[in-house]
Amino acid sequence: MGIFSGLEKFGLKSAESMQLFEDEQKESEKKEDEKLEEQKIPPEEEFLLEKTVRCKVCDQVFKTKVVKNGRVKRLEPDQDLRPRFQYIDTLKYDITSCPNCGYTAMNRYFDQILPAQVRLIREQISSQFQGSNVPEGATFTYDEAIDRYKLSLMNTVVKKGKDSEKAYTCLKIAWLMRGKAETMSRNAAENKAALEECKKEEDAFYHEAFDGFCKAITKEDYPMCGMEQSTLDYILAYMAFHFEQYEIASKFLASVLTSASASRRMKDLGLQLKEDILAQLKR
Repeated sequence: MGIFSGLEKFGLKSAESMQLFEDEQKESEKKEDEKLEEQKIPPEEEFLLEKTVRCKVCDQVFKTKVVKNGRVKRLEPDQDLRPRFQYIDTLKYDITSCPNCGYTAMNRYFDQILPAQVRLIREQISSQFQGSNVPEGATFTYDEAIDRYKLSLMNTVVKKGKDSEKAYTCLKIAWLMRGKAETMSRNAAENKAALEECKKEEDAFYHEAFDGFCKAITKEDYPMCGMEQSTLDYILAYMAFHFEQYEIASKFLASVLTSASASRRMKDLGLQLKEDILAQLKR
C-alpha cells in the first residue's frame, strides 16, 4: 500500500505515482543533461573552407576542403605527437586529390612534383583512374579520409617519392585508424571485430612508418616532412617503445635529451618517455 493510498476518493488519481522526497541525484543528472544540450557541438563543416587548386598533372581546376586554421582549438596531442583538435580531426583534410586524373598527395607535397613524376602518374594512375569514386560530401568520414591517404601513398610509390613522404603518409593513416576507433562504441558487441581490425591496421601502418623513417634518416636531410631532427627522433623513440624495441628507443631518446636545439617541451616529453621505458623494463 502506498503512502498516498486512499486519496483516490478525492479524485487525485496520480497520487500513487508521486514521490515523497525528490531524488536529488536524478534532478542533478537532469540539469546536467539540459546543460549539455545547451552546449551544442558545432558541425564539422563549420571548420572547413573550399580552396581552388590547379592540378599539376592534368591542369584541371578543382576545389578541395581545407581546415580554417584560425577556427580550430588545439588540444593536448597523444604521446606520439598525433595532433588533436576540438570538434574535428584535422588529419582527415590534409590530402589534396584531383577528381579528374587521380593525382593525390599530402597538402604540403601536392605542388612539389617534377616533370618525370607527372609522366609516371599519368601512365600508372590517371590511365586507370575513375573519378566518380572520389568523395564529394560536405565532410569526410574516417573511411573516406583513409582511402584518400592510401591513394596518396600509391601516388608516392608510383612517382618514386622520398621514403620520408611514404613513411609520413603511413604514420598519418595509423593515426586516422586510431581516430576511427575512438569514435566507435566499445560497448556494442558488433563493434568488437571492427575495433580489432582497426587496431590491426593501425599497427601495420605504424610499423611501415617506423621502418620508412629509419631508412629515410640514413639518406635524407632535415627538416623532414616539416619536422626537425629532435621531433622525428622523439617520434621514432616512441614508436620503438611501442614495438618493445627498448634499446633502439633509448638510442633515439638520448639524441633528443642531449640535443642543443630541442625545445624544453620536447625534452620534457622525452623524460616522460624515459620513465615509461624504465618502468616497462622493471616489469
